[in-house]
Amino acid sequence: KVHLVESGGDSVQAGGSLRLMCGASENIMDRYCSGWFRQEPGKEREGVAVIDSMGIFTNYADSVKGRFTISKDRAKNVLYLEMGNLRPEDTARYYCASDCAFNQVRFPTDEQSDFWSQGTQVTVSS
Repeated sequence: KVHLVESGGDSVQAGGSLRLMCGASENIMDRYCSGWFRQEPGKEREGVAVIDSMGIFTNYADSVKGRFTISKDRAKNVLYLEMGNLRPEDTARYYCASDCAFNQVRFPTDEQSDFWSQGTQVTVSS
């Protein structure tokens, strides 16, 4: 599996902003779909945002539309997630991956995925 490394998570107040970054041990930017999902212990994985291989088209979960922006730097092989107007319900561990269903903003399970990472924790307090 391809190893990914996320960074940028932190504890912030509601209304605050964060920028998450995702790097990989090999080129992942040419994949059809790359993106971010989040998960809390005991809860289902939730797709957050995805971006196409060229970085032109994006898609978001309804819960983050208008607040989060996904982008990537193909030359640096880095994926970003700009998070604004954060809410307590955004609290979760955030992961990146490059095997997603673009239209559904959905990601496979750990067992099905070609990627593995430890994620980065985002905690939003009210």
